[in-house]
Amino acid sequence: MLSRKRSLSPDTDTRRTKIRVEEPTDVGQLSYPSPSEPIKTSVPFQQPSSLLTFSYTPKHELVFNDSALRYYVQPPQGADLNYGYDRWIRRPDERGRIDNLLHAVSKARSRMDANGHDGKAWLSSIGIISWRGVITKIFTAPYEERDAWELNVMFRNGTLYFEEHLSEDRLVEKNNTPPRQRIQMYYGYAFESYCTSDSQNSTTPNGWGGDVDTNVQWCSVVKTKLGDTRIIIGGEVDCVRGKFTSKTDNFVELKTSLTIRGPLDEARFEKKLLKFYFQSFLLGVPEIVVGFRTPKGQLSTVQTFKTMELPRLVRDKEGAWNPLVCLNWGKDFIDFLMSIVTSHTPCETDDEPVWRVKFAPRSGVTATLLTKEGIDEVVNGEDRVGFLPKWYFDEVTELNSSSQRDEAGTSSNIPLSRGIDSTHKNTLPSGWQI
Repeated sequence: MLSRKRSLSPDTDTRRTKIRVEEPTDVGQLSYPSPSEPIKTSVPFQQPSSLLTFSYTPKHELVFNDSALRYYVQPPQGADLNYGYDRWIRRPDERGRIDNLLHAVSKARSRMDANGHDGKAWLSSIGIISWRGVITKIFTAPYEERDAWELNVMFRNGTLYFEEHLSEDRLVEKNNTPPRQRIQMYYGYAFESYCTSDSQNSTTPNGWGGDVDTNVQWCSVVKTKLGDTRIIIGGEVDCVRGKFTSKTDNFVELKTSLTIRGPLDEARFEKKLLKFYFQSFLLGVPEIVVGFRTPKGQLSTVQTFKTMELPRLVRDKEGAWNPLVCLNWGKDFIDFLMSIVTSHTPCETDDEPVWRVKFAPRSGVTATLLTKEGIDEVVNGEDRVGFLPKWYFDEVTELNSSSQRDEAGTSSNIPLSRGIDSTHKNTLPSGWQI
């Protein structure tokens, strides 16, 4: 349930008032859902459709082409996933900025304008813009028992923007991975290399697709809808099967997992399938190829799963996850944030508000309005307003101003207030059938 904490009374003593000003303001909390409760209604989720794709070069520079696109090939039997480890180029973990996703959104809007559509109205209809990893964390939270997470949230012109928050200590920790965990991480990248090629029909003697460089990525940006809320999601796609058609229907996700040796291993794997499912589901990826490996990194078997069939594999089993629970929680989470950001009344002297959203396993979510000091930490001395790059903030501010300057009485069929389509509530697309 959603609860709101009262602000301090006007007659609070000066000392306590000073503490209240310096500390973040806790503005709301959302209780943890019970996965065991029966599902009364299901929230429709629209099948994602592609907006555009882009690549990162070996220097991790954004380019709007498909130069980093990889094609699926069958990996060799018994492949050694330790191969090439000493040549691995690993890009350091950084703050979870959404700058390049916003470049893609801006480009998509400009393309619409160039093609005679109203890109400004389209952007104002969007409820959420986020990387896939953040949305995956949100949707899978009902079954998360170990890992807490934090987000920075901004609300501008009816759109919620999400950015993963990583403290400096957490960044140091992620970039100093213990050797054992580091080699296990590499096994996944090596499997991707064995499974992919830079052309459709190329082959190599040992099946190796090239040394691992995590600077290089191919990404897809899709549009979708949860209930009435339109969402733009960006994320990396491992490869495609066959010819790329600018659609998502032949995208392939590649994963590795330990070989299943008994019931306990099977239960662990079925639990992992939840994140496999949502990582693919959110970008419209229809196929997941899993390489099962030994503890020492030898590929034993390869199995292909259809994304939409994964829920049936775990249904009715002990501890099974249910995607409908996740989607309902996702809607509750969005409604919770919308109620907070739309009720905030800023002062003229205020910085652009930024909220810190924290999730604690088996507890729930709290939202905190950051102080100036907290916002400065988010900005990190960069050219930003909150965590939004200033060029983008200025761009959407100008778009909003031009809308207000439009002739009185002119209106769009797309609502501008909250990024929610309220005009067709009874005719929502059926979405993916789960």
